[in-house]
Amino acid sequence: MGTRKRIYIGLLLGSLLLLAGFVVLLWYLISQRDLVINHIILIMLAALAILVFAGLGIGIMALVVMIWRSRSFSSLENLIHRAHELLFPLALLTGSLVGIPREKVIRSYISVNNYLVSLKHLYLRGEQVMILVPHCLQNSECPHKITMDVKNCKACGKCSIGDLKKMADQYQAILKVATGGTLARKFLIDHRPAGVVAVACERDLSLGIQDMGFIPVMGVLNCRPNGPCINTGVSLQEVENALRSLCKGGRD
Repeated sequence: MGTRKRIYIGLLLGSLLLLAGFVVLLWYLISQRDLVINHIILIMLAALAILVFAGLGIGIMALVVMIWRSRSFSSLENLIHRAHELLFPLALLTGSLVGIPREKVIRSYISVNNYLVSLKHLYLRGEQVMILVPHCLQNSECPHKITMDVKNCKACGKCSIGDLKKMADQYQAILKVATGGTLARKFLIDHRPAGVVAVACERDLSLGIQDMGFIPVMGVLNCRPNGPCINTGVSLQEVENALRSLCKGGRD
């Protein structure tokens, strides 16, 4: 994925500065009053702000250090996760304020996420990995229901599901086709994978990565020659590369 990781990291830092500006403004407004209660509130807000900014700042710095040194630090993963969780919406807002398209910011976020997952050097068995793809990959005229059982796919070649099923069999991975977030979460609860290769559009993929919490997720963007949510496609090579980052069956 060619999207630059620095876009998302820069917007994270910009979001942190935006929050800092808001706190300074709040500090100024409260400090203009002489009531004792205002000073107490001010001190409490200042203490809370210092804790939040320290945690988020360390999380962002840990993210930068991991990318710079090409090394994962498991002790800092929780801070990085919290920084993503709290600052991602602000990063999107900051991007829009400086004229960076939402999709470009999300692609940068996915690129950062994939790189961090690859740094873990996971060595999972195939059956521990789930390939989770959207229903819109299936040809819209196909009569076979594959959301509950992908084995119903006849591999006719009109869509990429047949090739994905073949790849999943090769790696002994679990292939699931979801119609939406609710069914995707059900698959995750039922199978409890140790790693996921997720295919979706920018919005669904970014939400899915955050929704899966601490499960390592390699995100692959789909392609939409016919527009969103109908007869979409995906690069099989990118899916396999993602699998090879998680699955011991793909190691040389």
